[in-house]
This record gives sequence, C-alpha cells and structure tokens, in this order.
Amino acid sequence: MIKKLLTVVALVASGAVMAAGGHAVHLDKAPVNLHDQESLQRGARLFQNYCLGCHQMQYQRYSRTFRDLGIPEDVGMETLAFGAEKVGEHITNAAPKADQARWFGAAPPDLTNVARVRGPDWIYTYLRSFYVDPSRPFGVNNKVFPMVGMPHVLQELQGIPYEATETRLVDGVPVEVHVGIKTDGSGELSTEEYDRAVGDLVNYLEYAGEPSKLESHSLGIKVMIFLVIFFIFAFLLKKEYWRDVH
Repeated sequence: MIKKLLTVVALVASGAVMAAGGHAVHLDKAPVNLHDQESLQRGARLFQNYCLGCHQMQYQRYSRTFRDLGIPEDVGMETLAFGAEKVGEHITNAAPKADQARWFGAAPPDLTNVARVRGPDWIYTYLRSFYVDPSRPFGVNNKVFPMVGMPHVLQELQGIPYEATETRLVDGVPVEVHVGIKTDGSGELSTEEYDRAVGDLVNYLEYAGEPSKLESHSLGIKVMIFLVIFFIFAFLLKKEYWRDVH
C-alpha cells in the first residue's frame, strides 16, 4: 500500500515539473474571472489576432463562443471569424502542419484544453516571461519554458523584453543578480496594460477548456440545495414514522 502511495506521489510530482517546462519556477496568480464577459471578449479578440495563425482551437465552435461571450453572430463573424464561412465551424486555421513542424521544430499544439493541461497560472506567467536571447532561432527565450521554439507573438504589445540585473553585494562580493524582466518601452501597452491583456487572454483560454463550467457550478449549487431540502423532509418523515414505534 505504501509503495503504491509513493508511486502516485512521484507521478504527481513529475507532472508538476513537466507543467513548469521541466524547471521549478514561481507562477504568478492568473486573474481568472469567468463572470467577466468583457474580459472574455477581449481575450477572444487577442487569441484570434495573435494566436490563431499558428494555434487552433479545433474543439470549440464559433457559434458556442459567440453565444457564451455575448457577441452577436454577425459582429463575431465579421470581426473574429477570419477565414470561416459559417458560424457553426470550429476555430481552426489553414496552416499546413508539416510546414509548421519544419518552421518551429514541432507543430504548434491545439489550445482548446491548454488551460486544463498547463493551468492558467502557468500560461499567465509564461506569456510574461519572454526575454531577448540572440542564440535562439526567433531571438527570444522564456524563463518558464527554457529553449522554447515559439516566437514572442505579443512583442508588439509588450515591447522588447530583456533580463534585468543589478549588482548586489553577496558576502562582500559584487554579484550580478537577476531582478526580473523589463521592456524597452517600445510596446503599444504599458507593463500594467500588458499584464491585463495577458490576463484577458488566459481568462478566455480557461473558458475554452470548459465552456460549461459556470453552468455546471450553477447546477451543482441547485442540486446541493435540493439535497438539503430533501434531507430535512426525509429526517422529519423518519421521526414521524418511528414515533409510535418508540
């Protein structure tokens, strides 16, 4: 029994390491709020404009997305459904997988369930952890996912990120210490605005991984209320039934 327990613990631990890209990193808390429909709409727009060129969301339909996010179908088809002809189509792109595998070293994964696999905190930290690295094919690397093969597609929003260091005394010896990632200010957004934009995108990916989550939670609450009421009636009935017996 103990051996089985240790095996389960080892598997969970290895899964956590894989989720962090093979390195232990601090993950920032993602501002996920599935009730914030405006955030979800902004996240959908970011995904369609910056992610869909390489990554598909092939298990999600435009019709479901527009309905859940409160986007009129005609507006959604005109502004978000690039290349799609019908609202019932899945969210896919036309990029050849063989070419993508050759360009990036591996075909970019489908992102429908990425928030369920990686977790929203991992994605939120990952998209804010790119930095300039001339040794890499696309000129960038990532603190959360070292040796990443993906370009920094949000760079025009963030600006050019770089590893910031400062000199500190350690045991009386001056040492260059990493103090985070900063940008050169060339992006369209400030640091705070970029963090909010990434939060919107992660919020949308969290929704896409389980579109019925809010409905499930609402139904679960109703079921629990029903069970409580049913238990009260059952308890009172039991007391009435056994009253004469005792």
